[in-house]
Amino acid sequence: MDFVSIRIITSDVARLVDFYEGATGVRADWFTEDFAELRTPSATLAIGSTRTVALFAPGSARPADNNSVIIEFLVADVDGVYRNLGDSVADFVTEPTTLPWGNRSLLLRDPDGNLVNFFTPVTPVAMEKFAR
Repeated sequence: MDFVSIRIITSDVARLVDFYEGATGVRADWFTEDFAELRTPSATLAIGSTRTVALFAPGSARPADNNSVIIEFLVADVDGVYRNLGDSVADFVTEPTTLPWGNRSLLLRDPDGNLVNFFTPVTPVAMEKFAR
């Protein structure tokens, strides 16, 4: 089994794609006006319109209603990401902070309110864990 993607359901696909392209530097592949993907070497962030929900099960997902999942991106320089995001983020939950397990993390909310964590391993144990 391979874990391949997370899909965010949104009422404004273009707005969310613009945000994630700017935040990650990854260009999205658009399949329809209702669906795009940002692919990285290890996983894909899929962004789908509310209109796609009916194809699975009507009413099974609601946009801007996530209160339990954190989308995480491993980055080379979390402090640089923080500086680069500047005015494009309305809600920084925390500024870059080194956590007890060895990652320096930046927690923010995307335009739909989803929690996003950009992190850089900074201790030897954390760096070894994410070495590729």
